[in-house]
Amino acid sequence: MDLKFNNSRKIPGKTYMLIAFLTVGTMGLSNTSLGYLNYPTQVIFKCCKLIPVMLGGVFIQGKRYNLADVSAAVCMSLGLIWFTLADSTIAPNFNLTGVMLISLALCADAVIGNVQEKAMKLHNASNSEMVLYSYSIGFVYILLGLSCTSGLGPAVAFCSKNPVGTYGYAFLFSLTGYFGISFVLALIKIFGALLAVTVTTGRKAMTVVLSFLFFAKPFTFQYIWSGLLVVL
Repeated sequence: MDLKFNNSRKIPGKTYMLIAFLTVGTMGLSNTSLGYLNYPTQVIFKCCKLIPVMLGGVFIQGKRYNLADVSAAVCMSLGLIWFTLADSTIAPNFNLTGVMLISLALCADAVIGNVQEKAMKLHNASNSEMVLYSYSIGFVYILLGLSCTSGLGPAVAFCSKNPVGTYGYAFLFSLTGYFGISFVLALIKIFGALLAVTVTTGRKAMTVVLSFLFFAKPFTFQYIWSGLLVVL
């Protein structure tokens, strides 16, 4: 039996370069914002990811959303904010620098999902191709950045002193991350970026629900009505 494998890249390289740049950018911006914003503020912005994704769908893919779609996205965002912060005793702090950084990270996230959806459907590319090229190019971006900022040497030295705690956990993180991103890309390709972000954002509520099974924590009425708002 003659087996043929098509190893040719379907999506243009410049598209992968854009996706990789935005992926590295959103991680860097999000991590940097941690130094300026406390946990409740980060939750507020990250739970609102659906809104920029919808706007990205309109401008990048020419999609149209009706009032019901917009209302559902707003309700889910507000519900997730109140559900996740139901037992928080810390007030949000809106540092201008942190707000700008996390806002740029959310915008980059919105562009990534819509560009991935458009490219994968237009060129009929596989999830594996998207992961291979976008993350390989992203690795090069990070490597160049570390080299230019003299951060590569200290990082290698630290990892060499703690191989299990760095390389070992990095391998596990990469392995589980691969399966996770493959699942997300499958959702994007089949159902679209908006539904994929709905699933990934909704897992925050599931994490809180599961925490009641493993940890002793106070239960407030806010969990009930905010959870109903998420479901609606």
